[in-house]
Amino acid sequence: MPIIVRLDVMMARQKVSGKELAQAIGVTEANLSLLKRGHVKGIRFETLSKICVYLDCKPGDVLDFVDD
Repeated sequence: MPIIVRLDVMMARQKVSGKELAQAIGVTEANLSLLKRGHVKGIRFETLSKICVYLDCKPGDVLDFVDD
């Protein structure tokens, strides 16, 4: 998949746990884990926005596109 999820990197930079972020954005830890591993087909803009607000970042910091 050409979309790379860098959520784990941003979480590590901000020293935020999966449990903490999941609670803050209103998703389960299991769904957050699937997102971190790139095992989802999509993400709601609302969820992405909450992640960016909480981690003080931009969508491009969380998601990247690699053209093979």
